[in-house]
Amino acid sequence: MGKADEFRIRICRPPDLKEQVNRAEKALRNIQNKKQGEKRMIDYDYVTEETKRALERLDESSQPESCEYLTDLLDTCDGLVCTRPYDIACQLLELDRPDPLPGFLVDYITDMYQLEIAEGDAEAMNDLGALYYAGNRGFKQCFEEAVRYYKMAAANGSRQAQENLGYCYYYGRDGERDYKKAFHYFALGAFDGHLISLYKIGDMYLNGLYVEKNETEAYNIFMHCIDIMSEQAAERVAGPLYLRLGRMFLEGIGIRQDFKKALSCYQEAEGYLYDMVKGGDLMYRRSLEAAIAGQEQARKKLAEKLPADAWRFDG
Repeated sequence: MGKADEFRIRICRPPDLKEQVNRAEKALRNIQNKKQGEKRMIDYDYVTEETKRALERLDESSQPESCEYLTDLLDTCDGLVCTRPYDIACQLLELDRPDPLPGFLVDYITDMYQLEIAEGDAEAMNDLGALYYAGNRGFKQCFEEAVRYYKMAAANGSRQAQENLGYCYYYGRDGERDYKKAFHYFALGAFDGHLISLYKIGDMYLNGLYVEKNETEAYNIFMHCIDIMSEQAAERVAGPLYLRLGRMFLEGIGIRQDFKKALSCYQEAEGYLYDMVKGGDLMYRRSLEAAIAGQEQARKKLAEKLPADAWRFDG
């Protein structure tokens, strides 16, 4: 048998190989499902009882959406709550915004997260950490708890938690600032496509933190983020990005000074940041104020460029 014949025989076998692969993938899925089933030991009777208690204490006039949601949960599956606790917690945090949630509901949401955390869920670890970090929706701000849950989530493979740890080390939320660790975690997030991680690396170039100061590189990173962000990502990153770019154009940092572009960037920043603050992200209130103040500075600079003499109409 010649080499050509051997080659022809090899390429005639894909149908059988494909069938074998399909069987192998099916077997693997069965094993994974079995392991997942063995791993998850959430007591849904307990979830149901806690849901009933939370619903009994809710005031329908002040938390109408939460009341409706918990009522629907109990009306499904013949009175047994069968929705994943993580999903319950996430949904409640989106309801009745932007008002803070009552303390007992905060405890209920925390309990739902803790049920998932006990099963090793990295998303639940990260999300609970984020609530302690931001201190909104009625959660008490506690950076120590935030870092604890972020580290737990990062150890379980959460890229988002790694990005969040970058913030904690950047600002020294749980002790001294550590820019080396901050850059490390931001780099991990940026490699995974997280735009916040990427623009924080831009901040580090802008301010010369851990890396050599390079304002042009910072500007290029910020513009790259603007160029590639999706509409969904813009809701979270556009406001802070345009705020940074407004300052760079206003002061000529890393790019030629341009007051009209500065004004435009500050206006874009105000719109996005307003929506963020209105939605409950209160930590961006100062950024919103900076965007408004930046517009006034840009307008003042533009006015200084106008001719000094008033135009007269002789008619």
